[in-house]
Amino acid sequence: MNGHDLTIISPLLVAIGTAVAILLVDLIAPGRRDAAIGVSLLGLAGVAAVTLMASAWVQTGNDGSAFHGAYKLDALTTFLDLLFVSIIALTIVFAPDYLAPRGLPVAEFAVVLVFAMCGAMVLSAATDLLLLFIGLELMVLPGYMLAGYHKSDGYSTEGAIKYFLLGSFSSAIFLFGLSFVWGLTGTTSVGGVAEFLKGVAAHTTAFSPGLAMGFAFMTTGVAFKIAAVPFHYWTPDAYQGSPTPVTGYLSVGPKIGAFALILRLFVEALGPVKADWLPVIIVLAAVTMTLGNLVALTQDNVKRMLAYSSIAHTGYMLVGLAAFAGGQQLGLEGLLFYGAAYSFMNLGAFAVIAALQKRAGVTSSLETFAGLGRKEPVLGVLMFLFLLSLTGIPPTAGFFAKAIIILSAVQAGGWVSFLAVITMLNAAAAAFYYLRVAVYMFMRDPASDAPPLSHGRLLWSGLAVAAFVTVLFGFLPGIFSIVGDAAKAIAPI
Repeated sequence: MNGHDLTIISPLLVAIGTAVAILLVDLIAPGRRDAAIGVSLLGLAGVAAVTLMASAWVQTGNDGSAFHGAYKLDALTTFLDLLFVSIIALTIVFAPDYLAPRGLPVAEFAVVLVFAMCGAMVLSAATDLLLLFIGLELMVLPGYMLAGYHKSDGYSTEGAIKYFLLGSFSSAIFLFGLSFVWGLTGTTSVGGVAEFLKGVAAHTTAFSPGLAMGFAFMTTGVAFKIAAVPFHYWTPDAYQGSPTPVTGYLSVGPKIGAFALILRLFVEALGPVKADWLPVIIVLAAVTMTLGNLVALTQDNVKRMLAYSSIAHTGYMLVGLAAFAGGQQLGLEGLLFYGAAYSFMNLGAFAVIAALQKRAGVTSSLETFAGLGRKEPVLGVLMFLFLLSLTGIPPTAGFFAKAIIILSAVQAGGWVSFLAVITMLNAAAAAFYYLRVAVYMFMRDPASDAPPLSHGRLLWSGLAVAAFVTVLFGFLPGIFSIVGDAAKAIAPI
């Protein structure tokens, strides 16, 4: 390791330092939530600043690769790292109002989240299959812990066990497939695998059944991480049982991290044979969005509904990957934009649910939202905004995210264009269960006479940020020009 390598990984080092600093603060001043949260947010701001500085240094002409090409700092890495920082910061801001009444420590929660972010940052920059696997495990292992964070809650423990067992199996399957690819290509480098497959595409190198099996196992492992059908069974129980701030994080953090792996694996490594894996992605996208929405229609628990909704959004994002395989660069840009927009609007929706559950014993059933527009009008309006964006109604970020995805699928043509039709039909079906929550909030009487709750300034600040970004991306979708640079970094036009 030399100075150049340290500069490239400096954002990751600052992230690790932030986690250590939170631990030290909690050791010196145990139980001081404000100190732990303050150090967490300052550290995350430092990670964002160092990320931007390191990116600017690379853009001046310096080599963005480190550790013999296994780690790469490019526009995609910068975009994803900043998105990960935003997700973790909002989760930490939303959590105290929910955790404190239940006696759950905030500092430990923040530490585990930051360590999960470190794994996601490794994923975004890894250009080696082994490093991708290490980053994946560093990201998902803290998720298993967070799912069972409320140890005295049987549902939380049950969800965590299911998540851990199925997650372990999927990781083993992914690693098994990786071993096939390593053995038959002779390399774990993403670029090396791509070069091997270029020979396959040119019919100068044989494509063995063992290599196809390896890629199939890796695809299966990744599909579990993004909760694609039929590898989605862990999602409803894990989401419903987890503490609500954890559910919000699980719905976006690991999903975006797994899509980072997909971009490095499918776009960079498997790009030369994209015509071969396109049919698989088309089927996955269509089945995932359709099943997710159909089951969500039947739910009367909002957390469980949003869990199935999250599965459907995975399908929408896969449409962007299919459009890329169909020859449209816009598909990658749409996937990245969708991931960013979805992160803020979904975290905002879960933050509102967590705010309503500040009083112990309150569930996330539809009845809990009855009369919210009258009892707590600000919360009701914010939830309505997030639901509109999740539905895809203009001028919110969700509308433009879906529009870009659908447009890229139409431009790709062929079977991919059918995904555009399926996406529009699913978006129409999703409007029913999203707007049903709005009906309860504004057209039903409150279920109880309990007085409105008071919420902390951190929660209101986080909700304001989530709402602002949701509206900003809706009115000015072009403001996110970094998306185009990130897409070009892995798939130059």
